[in-house]
Amino acid sequence: MTTQTCAIILAAGQGTRMKSKHPKAMCEVLFKPMICWVTDWCRKAGIEKICVVVGEGAQEIEAVLPEGCVTVLQSERKGTGHAVMMAKEFIQENIDSDIVVLNADAPFVNDRVLRESLDQHRTENAKITVITAKLDHPTGYGRLVRSTEDDKVVTAIVEEKDATEEQRAIKEVNSGAYWFSAKFLQDALTKIDCNNSQHEYYLPDTVKVAFSQGEKVIACLCDDPNLVLGANDRAGLLKLNEIANKIVVDRLLEDGVNFYCTDGIVISPDVTIGRDTTIAPGTQLIGHVEIGEDCVIGPNTIIENSQIGNGCQIHSSFIEKSKVGNGVRIGPNSHLRPNSVLADSVKIGNFVEIKNSTLGEKTSVAHLTYIGDSDFGSHINVGCGVVTVNYNGYRKFRSTVEDNAFIGCNTNLVSPVHVGKGAYIAAGSTITDDVQEEELAIARARQTNKQGWVAGYREKELALKAKNSK
Repeated sequence: MTTQTCAIILAAGQGTRMKSKHPKAMCEVLFKPMICWVTDWCRKAGIEKICVVVGEGAQEIEAVLPEGCVTVLQSERKGTGHAVMMAKEFIQENIDSDIVVLNADAPFVNDRVLRESLDQHRTENAKITVITAKLDHPTGYGRLVRSTEDDKVVTAIVEEKDATEEQRAIKEVNSGAYWFSAKFLQDALTKIDCNNSQHEYYLPDTVKVAFSQGEKVIACLCDDPNLVLGANDRAGLLKLNEIANKIVVDRLLEDGVNFYCTDGIVISPDVTIGRDTTIAPGTQLIGHVEIGEDCVIGPNTIIENSQIGNGCQIHSSFIEKSKVGNGVRIGPNSHLRPNSVLADSVKIGNFVEIKNSTLGEKTSVAHLTYIGDSDFGSHINVGCGVVTVNYNGYRKFRSTVEDNAFIGCNTNLVSPVHVGKGAYIAAGSTITDDVQEEELAIARARQTNKQGWVAGYREKELALKAKNSK
């Protein structure tokens, strides 16, 4: 884009009909607040400045906005026109710009739509460009009436309750998204009123202002009917999730990702997956997830904001904010907590938890183990039931295990401790001191066997049992 563009996003709606204590714009579609869908599309479209109109719960919305966004407060909800009035200083500061007004609860107005409609807005030298779509069943939407002399020009936006039978037959509807010349918008907002049954200021009334001044209003018809969709209640939100998830799955199918059944699969729009990777049922990919080629993910796996390399197998496990190398096997029923880094060909078996730790190449942690706040080298065998004892009730401590070490079953590594290269820890040991390279560490009581002890013990216990049963 050669000249500056701005956006005003209306996000002051409460979650009343959603039965939510959070602002409506914070309701999620594919794990992502709807307001974030809209701001991301704006950024991708090259829109430099964004102003978000917020209401009750403003701090929640401000916490998820991208850097550089500004907010203005609509303390009283008096309609869409009133909401845009709250951004009057933003409009004045960007008076030579084109400004798009969007709804925070309409997540499908994408970057392509924004670019195409802006191009048409500028080419036609329009004061207002209404973004529209055609619906097979347009009930409830305002209809677009185009000029018979120039079909790019809008002659009216008619709400359904005010439409004639002929107008109700029109399938082109108003999406609620508009491009404005900032100078015109500033002037038009001073000329709309609240003389209506709801006593509210309606943004579409700016179209009437343009008509009265002989200014040009055009419609940009987009080919995706989903762009008009919003959510007013939980049923509507569910519909948006279903539509969005199908869009994501269809995109991944085109990219060469394999699905043999999509039951229970939910994938964030910010996920990228390499070709020939299979996503099995019950898998959820949340946030920014990158998965390489030739992987098998699932069934019943959750991956959140993580990177997964090529050729990995992850079965019935939970991975969050971690990085996994190539050829790694994880699960079933394992958990990578934040800031875990697994190098190539690591094996994480049944019921293993890794937290804020690094594991080197070809290290194996087969089952029933906890590794926290530690750095393990490569080619280490970690036996069953190993625990890093990293917390003393007040502070966390970090341990290091170097390459080619062997950690026997049921070992406790009481951090901070250092285990050298090739060291061997005997099963059942509790290690509190460093173990040097190639050393054997045994930290357990010496076994004592007492011959004939059982018979006397059994006789005593049986006598006590008989006495107590009387």
